[in-house]
Amino acid sequence: MSLSIVILAAGKGTRMRSDLPKVLQPLAHKPLLGYVINASMSVNPSQLVIVYGYGGNLVKKAFPSEHIQWVEQKEQLGTGHAVQQAIPLIKDEGCTLILYGDVPLIDQETIQSLIKKGQKNLVVLTYQKENPKGYGRIVRKDDRIQKIVEEKDCDALQKNIKEINTGIMCAPNHLLKNWLKRLNNQNVQKEYYLTDIVGLSIEDNIEVLSESADNEVSITGINSKFELATMERSYQLMTAKKLMEEGVTIIDPSRIDIRGEVTAGQDVLIDVGCIFEGKVILGNHVKIAAYSHVKDSVIGDHTSIEPYSHIVQSVIGENCRIGPFARLRPGTKLQNKVHIGNFVEIKNSEVNNETNINHLSYVGDSLVGKSVNIGAGAITCNYDGANKHPTTIEDDVFIGSNTALVAPIKIGKGATIAAGSTITKDAPPGELTVSRSKQTSISGWTKPTKK
Repeated sequence: MSLSIVILAAGKGTRMRSDLPKVLQPLAHKPLLGYVINASMSVNPSQLVIVYGYGGNLVKKAFPSEHIQWVEQKEQLGTGHAVQQAIPLIKDEGCTLILYGDVPLIDQETIQSLIKKGQKNLVVLTYQKENPKGYGRIVRKDDRIQKIVEEKDCDALQKNIKEINTGIMCAPNHLLKNWLKRLNNQNVQKEYYLTDIVGLSIEDNIEVLSESADNEVSITGINSKFELATMERSYQLMTAKKLMEEGVTIIDPSRIDIRGEVTAGQDVLIDVGCIFEGKVILGNHVKIAAYSHVKDSVIGDHTSIEPYSHIVQSVIGENCRIGPFARLRPGTKLQNKVHIGNFVEIKNSEVNNETNINHLSYVGDSLVGKSVNIGAGAITCNYDGANKHPTTIEDDVFIGSNTALVAPIKIGKGATIAAGSTITKDAPPGELTVSRSKQTSISGWTKPTKK
């Protein structure tokens, strides 16, 4: 059967107090609407229609998929009115699932259950909420749904009902189209409520079915920055739980942020305050120490990332030790048994096996060989003010502290560069190269005094 999905995403989100449309507010660095689109596409709908409104150009630009049909709701006249805008695009056969762009964590299993029940009947997604304030209530008689009453229209008895309407529903297209034509705005808000189709279904002697959500977070909408932050924590806990079920040790799952996808091997340990972005792959026995930030990177087996390290678009081999306070910038590739120490920055460089860059150094646009030692404060001067230039350091080289290697330059195999040197020419292999100005002491010199 043909499946259409309509996502309502026209609201401004006034309580967000933001120029950014509500459905583009970020959850784990991804727009809210993106989660709903992904959940929708997971069930392979025949068509996906998004009803947009405020900030429409921004919303459409954020999701330039050819699989999405867009329709504008120029006036905000209620949820029923929003679906009415999409109806001209919906086929007569099949069924339609209605989702919301600010309810990001709706899951595939729930969607599939709704679709199964919504082939011949209207089915609504409900939830038993301990504090139902602000939600429409499900009114039943003999366990059958009779109507949905919005909070503002509830009488005293109806306000005590704990079963709430999530707004998410599925219905056969020919019935849905008929009901939408019959909607009116005779209510306190003077809006066209989508929930009124429940009464119309009963009026037509068609039973209204229900599906109960398994957890509250999957049906929770976001309307404010506080609710967004609360959802962020819920999402992070869910993601951390999934990793822990796969065997990852997370010291405190309430203090981790995963803003993308993390794949981990066996016996991985993640300490508190770590942030993961994009696609991160962690090998077996990897340790990520406190407050480290890893983005779009691969970390090999038995490698340890020490506290406060920052790693972006890098590939790290096995048995390496990085940090603390190390920074690996895009294009960094480390082979095995490499040590990158505190306050060392590597950019767009390959560092081969068993090389040590222990502290306070910068290596950029470089190829560093095996068993190299780069001393404290040594840097590659790769930028001439207009262009970047490469540095090659061959195997078994020793670079003394506070050395400046002015690129383009090559340091030969087994060479030693004396501390404090500024090297502007290639250094021959196996020899000591020194480049310092003559040391001079000036007699009779006095220190300046403070004025």
